[in-house]
Amino acid sequence: MRIECPWCGSRSEDEFVCGGQSHIARPEPATASDAEWAAYLYQRDNPKGLHHERWLHRFGCGQWFNVARDTVSHNILASYPMTAPKPELPDANGGEA
Repeated sequence: MRIECPWCGSRSEDEFVCGGQSHIARPEPATASDAEWAAYLYQRDNPKGLHHERWLHRFGCGQWFNVARDTVSHNILASYPMTAPKPELPDANGGEA
């Protein structure tokens, strides 16, 4: 698989480490219930189709970035910096994600 680093361009998957699901909102620790905090720490989506993930270019620039990837075909639909919002992309069923 080839991954498009926003800073270095297209590179082999071997240079990267997946950091799991991206765009997870962290609850306020002082006011979050135990259930909310546990959900934040441990519960992740595992979709069939479009999934937004965090990746680290470990053996390259060392930057974290987001990837929108189809979990069925492994096609990467977008890669973008951590501070950027989710791009508007069609999901695997042809609708908007």
